[in-house]
Amino acid sequence: MTDLELMKRALRLAEKGRGRTSPNPMVGAVAVKDGKIISEGWHERAGLPHAEAIAIQKAGEGARGATLYVTLEPCCHTAKRTPPCVRGIIEAGIKKVVAAMADPNPRVSGKGFEALREAEVEVEAGLFEKEARRLNEAYIKHITTGRPFVTMKVAMSLDGKIATRTGDSKWITGERARRLVHRMRGDSDVVLTACGTVVADNPQLTARIKGAKSPIRVIIDPELKSPPGCNVFTTPPQTIVVSKRKLPKELEEKGVKALNYKGELSLNWLMEGLGRAGVTSVLIEGGSSLTGHAIEEGIVDKVVFFIAPVIVGGREAFPAVGGLGVEKIKDSFKVKEMRVRRVGEDLMVEGWV
Repeated sequence: MTDLELMKRALRLAEKGRGRTSPNPMVGAVAVKDGKIISEGWHERAGLPHAEAIAIQKAGEGARGATLYVTLEPCCHTAKRTPPCVRGIIEAGIKKVVAAMADPNPRVSGKGFEALREAEVEVEAGLFEKEARRLNEAYIKHITTGRPFVTMKVAMSLDGKIATRTGDSKWITGERARRLVHRMRGDSDVVLTACGTVVADNPQLTARIKGAKSPIRVIIDPELKSPPGCNVFTTPPQTIVVSKRKLPKELEEKGVKALNYKGELSLNWLMEGLGRAGVTSVLIEGGSSLTGHAIEEGIVDKVVFFIAPVIVGGREAFPAVGGLGVEKIKDSFKVKEMRVRRVGEDLMVEGWV
């Protein structure tokens, strides 16, 4: 296998940890000796051994003289629950490390490579760096800015409507698209919505896919209009309400938490608070008002639009993105590296803002 093939394999292994490693990055590792793969590993969950440690442990004595392909610079600090991987690599006698990218964590960045070279371990870096960065975009955003990576998901008709003029929205997109949204929830630390969506649709906002974890739900509800018996308050996991008012005892007894604010709510303030709490990724699933505010306040990193082959029509039907909008086309928010694919009968369009 070539270097390219081996790093691709390491990236595929890293993907197996998606939705489970936060706040850690997803990492895959492949150990090779005499042209053959002798072991491999991936980081399965925060608190468990890192990919490099697993690959080295599986290789045993065979690790001596081997080359290790890894998707991220091996860690070298001790401020975590697991031993530093650099030490394990050196002690195992690995002769060469091929890494996709440097770790942006200031405690590691470049220091892991430097420690390996000082121990006479050959180091190469940058193979499939772009793919590695996309893989861990949430980790990179959080570790470099302290804020979560925000994805805005919209399900809409061909003419850009998310609901009819009466508020009916079930279901615009098909079953396969909805199943993919469950997977997106499972990949996220938090799903963010507002009381309008809770009142209109009574969603659970859980990841109902085998093996997936459900995200923490954050509900923007300034005046506490969401009914106490709705699904977000009665279905696990945790729900946090962002409000101007104190939670009623009924909700407190259900384990609902409150995040209070005064004046006008700033979504930037909310993202900063979530970031300080260790949240690395947020999925926005809301109505026109929330999506409009999110875009206008500049908190969105990525958009995913599911477009159904239906036309709703009507001036009073709800648009995909509300708010004031821009006055001139040249001031529109640009979406880069756009990707389009079929999901059942629907189209999925994703891109980075």
